[in-house]
Amino acid sequence: MDVNIQYGNKYIAIPPGETIKEQLKNRGLTQKEFAERMGYSEKHISRLINGYVELTPGLAVRLESVLGLSAKFWLNLEAEYRINLERVKYENEIQEDIALLRLFPYNEAAKNAWVKVTRNSEEKVIELRRFFEVALLKNINNLAIPGIAYRAVNKDEHNDYALAIWAQAARLQARKIDAPPINIKKLKEILGEIRALTVRPPEEFCDKLRELLLNCGIVLVFLPHLKGSFLHGASFVDSKHIVLGLTVRGKDADRFWFSLFHELGHILNGDIFNEKNKVDKNDQEKLADSFARDILIPQSELDIFCRNNNFTECGIRTFAYKVGIAPGIVVGRLQKEGYIKFNMFNNLKERYEIA
Repeated sequence: MDVNIQYGNKYIAIPPGETIKEQLKNRGLTQKEFAERMGYSEKHISRLINGYVELTPGLAVRLESVLGLSAKFWLNLEAEYRINLERVKYENEIQEDIALLRLFPYNEAAKNAWVKVTRNSEEKVIELRRFFEVALLKNINNLAIPGIAYRAVNKDEHNDYALAIWAQAARLQARKIDAPPINIKKLKEILGEIRALTVRPPEEFCDKLRELLLNCGIVLVFLPHLKGSFLHGASFVDSKHIVLGLTVRGKDADRFWFSLFHELGHILNGDIFNEKNKVDKNDQEKLADSFARDILIPQSELDIFCRNNNFTECGIRTFAYKVGIAPGIVVGRLQKEGYIKFNMFNNLKERYEIA
């Protein structure tokens, strides 16, 4: 049996057995004869030589008697072997994780100061391990946080890894805020109050929105959009509270509020509480879309407005005022459902820049 030598890029782990083999060769001893002299079975000696069993102080003392080299010498060889084993293991794990780096939008995360800016692959791996709070990147087996619900388009493998980074950033940011226990009943009670904030500018509604949701055990965090992720928002349970993250890169007001209520729909529908939810993910998304659409502009009200066929700026403003919603949200709904073209009345849409 060959000696179990472990190789890394920089380190080699050679068990003391290699030295034992050399000593036996020099003395013309077979392993069977050596085992008899040591007082151990031939199988045990074979495992010792090949590095599969630890060279203990007791063995070191016997080796000193049989081979003439000090017990300290053998124990030092064993200690060096065990240290180098860990070094080789570390190197190999780093290489395995480096192979995963291409899937993560590392540079985008670095721009947002979530990880350190570096070109070194090993440093990137270490940074991502720290960020995700894992010993190995391959341990991120389920990229989507259990029970996570999110609004995105064009989902693919790369988008899953972008979501993993984005959601972890939301989780870490939310941890800085003390939140009371989750209270879904209270959330249902304040939906109208949240909806009323759509007519106010970000500098007025942001703090109020955070406060309303926090009282329900929901921590609202605003995060930059990750390029190529197509992600609008996500919600999930973390410890005893809910994290609700929204992207904020130059977002139109109608998209912002639709994304918010879409996530609230997931929360109220229970999508985030059971990772083994029997409802199909696509059905979950459709239900959350319907919730957001109808709470922002009730279908019955929209039907009446559309029957009048008054698709003018004045007509849209009047309708928006009547139902208590921002005009831009009405424009977005009319464009989405084909009542007006996408290039019409965009002057009524506000664009938010939320720090």
